[in-house]
Amino acid sequence: MWLPLLGLIVGIVLGFLVSVEIPLGYVKYTAIAILAAIDTVLGGLRAQLEDRFDLLIFLSGFIVNAGFAALLTAIGDLLGLDIYLGAVIAFSIRIFDNIGFIRRDVLAAYLKVDRSEARRG
Repeated sequence: MWLPLLGLIVGIVLGFLVSVEIPLGYVKYTAIAILAAIDTVLGGLRAQLEDRFDLLIFLSGFIVNAGFAALLTAIGDLLGLDIYLGAVIAFSIRIFDNIGFIRRDVLAAYLKVDRSEARRG
């Protein structure tokens, strides 16, 4: 569990230290990539909490979801439509769903610990 947290901390520090300017034309693609990354990480964390984490599914999910979202964005750019909003909505719903599950699972685990400690004391 410490390795993902270390990666997150290193990423946040690098994000503050390195200034990267994103060209205006790639803003939609960057937003989709960030949402795909957040969705994948939270989905992986949820799978880990449910003891069903599989690295191959985790990596393939990230690549396929990000690729399909980028494809939707590119098709939308060609057609002059904001099709990428569908991916944004889908990722957002999944992110909030995963956060809700993780919150409930962590709270349940925390409360069980407190109850068992209370029984000992």
